Amino acid sequence: MQTPQLEADTLVRSFGQVRAVAGLSLKVHAGEIVGLLGPNGAGKTTFVRLCSGQLTPDSGQVRIAAEGGPLDPCLPRARAAMGVAPQGGSVFEGLSVHENLELFAGLHGLRGAERRRGCNDALDFAQLADLKDRPAGQLSGGQRQRLNLALAMVHGPGLLFLDEPTVGVDTQSRAAILEGVKQLRERGAAILYTTHYLQEAEALCDRIGIMDHGRLLALDSLETLLANHGGPHRILLPGREPILSQEPWRDLQELAAHGHPGRVRVESPDLEQVFLDLTGRALRD
Repeated sequence: MQTPQLEADTLVRSFGQVRAVAGLSLKVHAGEIVGLLGPNGAGKTTFVRLCSGQLTPDSGQVRIAAEGGPLDPCLPRARAAMGVAPQGGSVFEGLSVHENLELFAGLHGLRGAERRRGCNDALDFAQLADLKDRPAGQLSGGQRQRLNLALAMVHGPGLLFLDEPTVGVDTQSRAAILEGVKQLRERGAAILYTTHYLQEAEALCDRIGIMDHGRLLALDSLETLLANHGGPHRILLPGREPILSQEPWRDLQELAAHGHPGRVRVESPDLEQVFLDLTGRALRD
C-alpha cells in the first residue's frame, strides 16, 4: 500500500464548549482528491487547519509525508511539502500578481531560476500570465481565487489543501479552477478539497467524505456512497404514486409484462439524497 501523503488520526479540537472536530481520521494518497462536504459549522475548515499545522489538536496526530519519513505539519520540512489555499484567500492586495507569486515562492525557499520557473508555471496554470503586472486588489473574484490556487502550488508541493476554492466565482473561473485541480491530481498531488457544491464533489473527487458536528459520517467513492446511503430508486408512472425499488430494471420488466401503458421514468439516488440520509437536512449556507 502506498504511503499516504496525509494521515490524520483521531483528531479532536474544541473551542470552549464547542467540539469543532470530534475524533476524525482520514488519509489522502498521491494522485487522489478527497472531498469533504458539510454544512457551515461542520468542522471542515478546522480540520484543514489542523492538518496543515495552523492549529494544534487537543488530541490525535497528523503526519505529512516528506523525504526521510512522516513529519508533524508544524515542522518546516512538512510545510515545504504542502500548499494551502485557505478560505478567503491569502493574496496581498497591494502587490501585483507576479509579486505575490515571487513572495510565496521565496518564502518556500525557491531561488533564482527555480523561483522564476515556479512563478511562470503558476501563472500559466492559473491562466493569469496576461495579468501578471496587475495589482491583486484590482482582480475580479474569480481571478483572485485562481491566484489563491496558484500561490498554493507555486513551489510544487505534493500535498494541497483547498478550502472551498470556488466560492463566489463566475462560471468560467469555476471551470478553470476545477480543470486546474484535475491537472494537479494528474501530476501526482494528494488533494484535500472542501466544498458546499455537490456537483463539484461528484465530478472531481475520488472519495467523498460527509461531515457534520465535527464527525466524519461517511467516506467512500461516489458509487459506494450511493449504494449504501442513497436509498431506493423511484419508478414514476403517470397518475400513480412513485414505486420505490432496489432493482428498478427487474421491476420495469415486471411492469412491461403486465402491459402497463404510458411513459415510465426512473429517478436514481444522488449525492443529495446521501447527504440527507446521513445528516437529516440540506446543506446550510
